[in-house]
Amino acid sequence: MADVVVLGAGVSGHTAALHLRRMLGKNHRVTVVSPNSQWNWIPSNIWVGVGEMQVKDVTFPLAPVYQRKGIDFEQAKAVAIWPHGDDSDPRGAVDVESTHPDTPGATTRLRYDYLINATGPKLRFEATPGLGPIGHSWSVCTAGHAVEAAKALADTIAKLKAGQPQTLVVGMGHGTCTCEGAAFEYVFNVEHQLRDAGVRELARVVYLTNEAQLGDFGVDGMTFAQQGFETSSELWTSSLFREREVEAILGAHVQRVDEGVVTFETLDGQVHTLDFDFAMLLPPFGGVGLAAYDRDGSDITSEFFAPSGFMKVDADYTPRPYEEWSGADWPSTYQVPGLDNVFAVGIAFAPPHQISRPRTSANGTLIAPAPPRTGMPSGVMGKTVAMTIRDRILKGADAPAHTASMAHMGAACVASAGADLRHGSAAAMTMMPVVPDYSRYRTGRDLTETRGELGLAGHWVKLALHYLFIHKAKARFGWQFIPE
Repeated sequence: MADVVVLGAGVSGHTAALHLRRMLGKNHRVTVVSPNSQWNWIPSNIWVGVGEMQVKDVTFPLAPVYQRKGIDFEQAKAVAIWPHGDDSDPRGAVDVESTHPDTPGATTRLRYDYLINATGPKLRFEATPGLGPIGHSWSVCTAGHAVEAAKALADTIAKLKAGQPQTLVVGMGHGTCTCEGAAFEYVFNVEHQLRDAGVRELARVVYLTNEAQLGDFGVDGMTFAQQGFETSSELWTSSLFREREVEAILGAHVQRVDEGVVTFETLDGQVHTLDFDFAMLLPPFGGVGLAAYDRDGSDITSEFFAPSGFMKVDADYTPRPYEEWSGADWPSTYQVPGLDNVFAVGIAFAPPHQISRPRTSANGTLIAPAPPRTGMPSGVMGKTVAMTIRDRILKGADAPAHTASMAHMGAACVASAGADLRHGSAAAMTMMPVVPDYSRYRTGRDLTETRGELGLAGHWVKLALHYLFIHKAKARFGWQFIPE
């Protein structure tokens, strides 16, 4: 019997666990460790954050799903791994600390034959003084955060209805943030709510981002071929900003957030302040802080984790200038070097570098979007690693690894720009590959598979995908046939 332990129950971890259970016989054990009792379809937190959905619409309990599928579930947070075992057992192990209300803080050491680190991100609000719900801005990173943001937005709309002008700022709370697409979605959903409420003319809406250009999205922008012409994602998104009268402040690193004031530095080195009445600013991400120990108890964390806290995998981490970056730098198996039974997927793996061109301000401050590793790519990674582990259990430990490099992987994204069945809209985008390859494609990507469309149909697709992926995550009938 083989023991497979999956740390994390987000898109990557949950996908991996479901496929492992489907592909392995009942004589093998699959265990999921997650500090959260609920699964959250995070892309729809945007709609919770503007009051269009409730928490129950985007979450469900994990335990019943895992019980039904025959997956063991530990409601706990992973704190340390022992990749070479300890003095009592040579098998690898992971220390977990219970977050279950009946056993808070209780620790357990779980043994594994295969380990998948899919722990997701630590939300590093502390990186910017005053950032986040315990500071002076709001967030939609969790369903709970989104509920609070929706309440604050409703209060702001009430003030607008009373005739009080308001400034609303949405964007990135640090120069190294990722998930620019989520901020893009939220700012246009907020703007849509203001128009629906009849108060748009009294509101100033500002998009504050670390992107050097609109449409960068942390992937260095895109080029689309449409009706025989080429256009860029910068022109495409800029037209939406102009049409909806949303101001954009580009290349910004937020230094601090005080009550009603955000202070930020721009690429020219200038420091600015912006007064606001409502602010939703996303935090930068980091690893969850897992430690690693050798059999004798010595700390080997730096051997397996980057300074960011993300886990090192089969990427090329050799520092190089942007001009020398290559798709070959990116991991393909997500296997941890030196360990043929440990993998890191989704946000948990350490990327070799950004995808967008990194920039520093005139003062030397790094202002560069971190590479997105969420959604579709995360699901693909989870399934790919699950297939590798299946083969190594059933065919032998030397079975070759399956691959899914972001330099060869396509991705689709539907970014909501307003929720309404008749008047809503969304930006639907596909790209191939996620990491541009200028040695293969003149524009970095395949123009036949890199496209963008904006309109009402995109909203219908976004809404349909919400229900489709909830169905998949609940492991309902036919779930395995729904693509990642």
